[in-house]
Amino acid sequence: MRTLPAGTVTFLFTDIEGSTRLLHELGDVYAAVLADHRRLLREAFARHGGVEVDTQGDSFFVAFADPRRALAAAADAQIALAQHAWPDSAAVRVRMGLHTGEPLVAGDHYVGVDVHRGARIAAAAHGGQALVSERTRELVGDATPGALRDLGAHRLKDLPEPERLYQLVIDGLPSSFPPPRVYEDALEAA
Repeated sequence: MRTLPAGTVTFLFTDIEGSTRLLHELGDVYAAVLADHRRLLREAFARHGGVEVDTQGDSFFVAFADPRRALAAAADAQIALAQHAWPDSAAVRVRMGLHTGEPLVAGDHYVGVDVHRGARIAAAAHGGQALVSERTRELVGDATPGALRDLGAHRLKDLPEPERLYQLVIDGLPSSFPPPRVYEDALEAA
């Protein structure tokens, strides 16, 4: 049985942007694409001490005891995805969100608002982008595998206060993305 990190934990949430569209475009080839995606991400997470908490479809929920290692795993995963020779020239773009908190360990899962915050940060990202919370940025300081670009504060679904988001800028990968994805009602409140 796996042991989940306890205390201060950094969560990394991922999912493939446009996975349903990609499934329709690739048909049966999608199964191989999904398998490669899972392998590449799991290898990156394992190299940096990540513990897989959950996976559903094309999404991962991974926990790290050290926020610097979580950022390094996200950077390595994005590089591996970008460098992979996908079948049929598929564009497999994964959005990622990282947040650090002190969740409750409940059996083989986590409970608490920090879990939801991490998932909302990932949902705000675009494919190929890794977004980082203010809390995680504070803990890693300047020790990142790339630069952290301040994107400002954004209202995220079901969270009462705006969240300051940072983009992990990874050498050799695209660094220009549209503004984070937020909900219309949150845009009006910001």
